[in-house]
Amino acid sequence: MFIRWLQGHLLPCPFKYVTGIDCPGCGFQRSVLALVQGDLPKSFALYPAAIPLLLFFAYGIADRIFKLDTKNEMIKKTVYMVIGSMVLISYCIKMYRILTHHMVSA
Repeated sequence: MFIRWLQGHLLPCPFKYVTGIDCPGCGFQRSVLALVQGDLPKSFALYPAAIPLLLFFAYGIADRIFKLDTKNEMIKKTVYMVIGSMVLISYCIKMYRILTHHMVSA
């Protein structure tokens, strides 16, 4: 019941509203909902970087509270780069698919 309510109350993307184009974050909310429902393949298909982002957010909160990693900032920077690359690559693939779909159907 709560999941259905959430599905009806997802936050709209202002970038997509203005431009009509998905932003690099589009699909994250739906991916998290699929993950909460236990549908890992659907979650990955909607937004491949969702699980790494969630783990990184959880780590960031734990680090803030418990001061887990004060010595080696290189690990955090590497994780930033890997997750950022995942977001960028999945966005480029999504845009390529949309562009080729529109070219084929035109």
